[in-house]
Amino acid sequence: MNFSELFSSGFKKRNQDHFASIIRIAMGDGIITDEEKEFMARLAQKLEISSAVYAEIIKNYKSHPINPPALLDQRLERLFDLARIVYADHIKDEDEVRLLTKISIGLGYTTDTESVVNKALKIVADPSVSVEEFKERMQL
Repeated sequence: MNFSELFSSGFKKRNQDHFASIIRIAMGDGIITDEEKEFMARLAQKLEISSAVYAEIIKNYKSHPINPPALLDQRLERLFDLARIVYADHIKDEDEVRLLTKISIGLGYTTDTESVVNKALKIVADPSVSVEEFKERMQL
């Protein structure tokens, strides 16, 4: 059984909507670079989004609602997941950091976003950091 099978179809739909929101943010400048495409493919895999659903979302990303988390705790969890993905393949380059910054703005981090992203990346550089520890350290 896959991890995602433990959750309802609503959980999968939220992941798809979250993914579509990220695509929409990435498309804010009108294009998705090859580096952004690679990042999106890794993100889709982590969210267990099939290639068929991935292609549909890329094609119709505007048809999915943008649902930024209202609660700080949820924003921190999403930021944690995204920052971990940046490090998942031991690849952290300027393009991924720039995209993570754009996504962070979409998550609601509108002031000093670069500092938030840099702090998040420093914390997740340690693979043993849990989501709870991440949230505590981000709020300090």
